Amino acid sequence: MSTLTELLAHLTLSSVVDIALVALLFFALFYLIKGTRAVQLLRGIMLVVLLAVIASNLFHLTAFSWLIRNSIPALLVAIPVIFQPELRRALERIGRGTFLARSPATALPVISAIVRGASMAAKNRCGALIVLEGETGLQEFVDTGVRLDAQLSADLIATIFANHTALHDGAIIVRDDRIVAATCMLPLSESSLERELGTRHRAALGVTEGTDATAVVVSEETGQIAVAHNGRLVRRLDEGELNRVLLRLYHPAHARKNGRVG
Repeated sequence: MSTLTELLAHLTLSSVVDIALVALLFFALFYLIKGTRAVQLLRGIMLVVLLAVIASNLFHLTAFSWLIRNSIPALLVAIPVIFQPELRRALERIGRGTFLARSPATALPVISAIVRGASMAAKNRCGALIVLEGETGLQEFVDTGVRLDAQLSADLIATIFANHTALHDGAIIVRDDRIVAATCMLPLSESSLERELGTRHRAALGVTEGTDATAVVVSEETGQIAVAHNGRLVRRLDEGELNRVLLRLYHPAHARKNGRVG
């Protein structure tokens, strides 16, 4: 009790600010890696370090303690390498200023068409992958597909992804209120996924790990709908849930800059 009293007596405004900034930094770090494989990596690193410190102090292992102390600088260098995807994503989000962004009301027609198109594909058990471009340009992926530049509609989405059509495979990319390309090839995520999830889900995660895009996936095997954003996957969505998720996640660059979609 006396120790706590002494600490409070020496507490100043700058100390409070210092502690708050450190706490905020750790909160932001955990928020950014939440739901990613970095959580397991960070947990493993903390566990190994904790066990090493306890073992060296408990058994007075001089050589081992020396090794741990001298390994800390190397660990600090290794952390940016290990968490490179998460750090890159965080810096991109800071640069875009999208931490507190909200979808504009003008995006509602786009979201409505996506929701209805995905629901139609799910009912017909047609696999689908719809990528909604944000502020980060997706032109490199557009160039891998077939250019359409067509007005977005639920019927067109259902037609493109109907079984045995020429444009069925790959992803469609939506820019503002237009489908700019179909059969686009996307990078595949290296994250560990459940066995039932296939290439479409891995591609959806892959494109959202490096950009601010939002991807809607319809499973051909189960007809279930999922949404990928910021390298995270939300699964088993019905039509209403899909609409609510897209309202929270989709931030079209054109609408924010010009106040309209299309």
